[in-house]
This record gives sequence, C-alpha cells and structure tokens, in this order.
Amino acid sequence: MANFAYLFERFPSFGQTFCYREVAELARQGIAPPIFSIRKPKDEPPQDWDERIVERVHYLPEQEDLLREVRRASKKGELAGEIIAALDEWGRRPDFLRLYQAVDVGLHLQTLGIRHVHAHFAGMAARTGFWIDKFFPVTFSFTAHANDIFAPRDFQIGLDKLVDAARLIVTETDYAERLLRERFSDSANRIQRIYNGLDLTLFKRADFSSTPPLIVAVGRLIAKKGFADLLRACRLLMERGQSFRCEIVGEGPLEQELREQIVQLDLEGRVGLPGAKPQHEIRELLAAATVFVMPSVIDPDGGMDNLPTVIMEAMAAGLPVVSTSIGGIPEMVIQNETGFLVSPGDAAALAGAIEKMINDRLLARKLGQAGHERAQRLFSIEKNVRALCALLPGS
Repeated sequence: MANFAYLFERFPSFGQTFCYREVAELARQGIAPPIFSIRKPKDEPPQDWDERIVERVHYLPEQEDLLREVRRASKKGELAGEIIAALDEWGRRPDFLRLYQAVDVGLHLQTLGIRHVHAHFAGMAARTGFWIDKFFPVTFSFTAHANDIFAPRDFQIGLDKLVDAARLIVTETDYAERLLRERFSDSANRIQRIYNGLDLTLFKRADFSSTPPLIVAVGRLIAKKGFADLLRACRLLMERGQSFRCEIVGEGPLEQELREQIVQLDLEGRVGLPGAKPQHEIRELLAAATVFVMPSVIDPDGGMDNLPTVIMEAMAAGLPVVSTSIGGIPEMVIQNETGFLVSPGDAAALAGAIEKMINDRLLARKLGQAGHERAQRLFSIEKNVRALCALLPGS
C-alpha cells in the first residue's frame, strides 16, 4: 500500500470526476491509498462508480459526533498538549471544524503508519491537511484547480498559507503554474504542473453522421460556463437558417434561467437541457455529436475554468472543439488545429465558429483527428498518474 492517503471534501462527486478517475487509475496500477472524505455525497446523479473504490472511503463523522470523538481522544491522552492548546485557542472561530477534522484524520493516519496526505482543491480538504501537518508528523500536498486559485475565498488559512506549508503544490495547466509561481515566488520550486487525464480507451470516435448536426456542451449550469452565450449563438444560427440540434448536459443553479432564455429565444425543439448524465451516456452523446462547445467566461467574482475535463473528453472522441481563450483552455484547443477559440462573451463569434464546423464536415473531421492525437499525447491518465506518484512523498 502507498504511504500516502487522499483527503477530499466530498468523494466521489459528479462535479469532480477527475478526482475519481485519478483514484481509479491508481487502483488499476495496484496502488490503493486510504481515502478520507469530509462529507458524504448527497443528491448526486447516478454514476458508474466502482463499488470497490467507494467501499474504501472513510467518511468523517458529522459535527457533534466529531467533537465528541475528539474530546474522548483528548481525555484518553491520545492528543499532544499543543493540539489541545490549538483547539482551545481557536475556539469557535470560523473554520474551527477543520482542526477537529485534522485530529480525526491524523489519528487514523498514525494508526495506519501514513506520513503524507494529498488533497484536491485549495479548499476545505487542503485546510484540513494544513492542520494535520501542524498536529502530526504527516506532511500534506494539494492539487489546485480553478476557482480555488483564480478567485480564492477569504479564510484565515488562505491560499498563501497553504502554499507556504505544503510539501508539494500540483496544478493542472501551464497557465496556472505560471500564475502561482509568479504570485508565490518563494515556493516556486514546489509548484508543479500535471495535466488531468482520461482513460482514452473508453471513448468511441465520433462519426459525424448526425442529422441535423448535433452541438454538445457539458458542464455545471453556472455563470462561468457561459451557456447563456451558447443560447444566443444558437439563436443566431437559427436566424441564418442553419439546421441543428443542441444539447447542454448538466445541472446547477442557472437551470431555470436558461430554460426561460430558451423560451425567450424561441429555441424550444432545438436546444435541450436534459440534466446531468452518467459518464457512459456522455460518451455516447459525444460519439454522436458534430461539434463540442465550451463557451467559458470569467464570472463576476473572477472565477473561471482552467482545464475543463469535458474538453479532453470531446477531444478523446475525435470532436472539434469551439471554446474561449481563457485559463488553460488554449493549451488544449489549438486555434485552427484542434478547433476554434473565440473571445469570452462573444456570441456572434461563437456562432460563426460553430457554423464552420456544421457546414464543413471534412474540416470538422480534420480538427477532431488532430484533437484526438493531442489528447493521446497529453491527457493519458496512465502517464499523468505516474507523474503524480513520482512527486508524492511515500508513493
């Protein structure tokens, strides 16, 4: 067994399939680190999770049980004096549960002989890892993704403290690596880029036979995904007499607003919002598509996409991609080579790029083939997980 453990805020989660895939690939390679999850998934759409992986997850107790267990450990003399002092000093200040969760996980890690813990996102799990590092002879690292570094929330243990204390900081694009190294120059040598990965063998290749042409988008229905721009682009395509069908797969707080926009733009019958779908159904939809669209924007809080996994999935299926030039997206979508990039929020440019794809199947196939080859080179989960293991202490 690897001498490191995973700590997640919630595992497994539909919105973070890249985390599950990483753990599953490690299992395929014969590496089974313990998995801790602060929260249990709830109200999640059905997925194709491997029960053997789910059964390995240790879910932390709810608040009252957690406090009771830590008090019991303290009375039994299992906690060092500095841990008890830190709990007392922190009191009920915001984020106080992270300290108690650190005690719970840390005691388990000591029992298992684990000396390192890795979290995903510079968020709740990483902040818990920070305190594990303070309380126990256990180092921590984390993978930073998108909003957690582009628009970090204001916590006393913020991104600066996490970066300063972590043994390793992984991020998933060259763009994010440069940003972090410039901002935290003293920690630059501990910041490494490793792309997310996919099991590329699972994806059927698109055959471009859909009639009418099928436009597919996948993602949470939130502002930074830019789906309102895609709807405006669809309206422009309709006004130009283009035949098409558009499916926007996902769920989220903007669902009702997008449904109302579909009605306002007279797009009923052309644009569907089928909700979240399990991975095998998404793969089927990609194989049936003509073009994949990810119209990402920067949201009002500064949040934005970094390396949307769904773009990798579309490339694995051999689809051309139309997206926007923000975050790490240009590292995936190469202009006029694997797809087209437009400025965020430019619905007219988005419509023009989509129109090229649905009117020129030969071009769509050519760009899709180049995207498939790029995915093979950069986004193989087997290679990328090996790269991560080479960096993690104890792996």
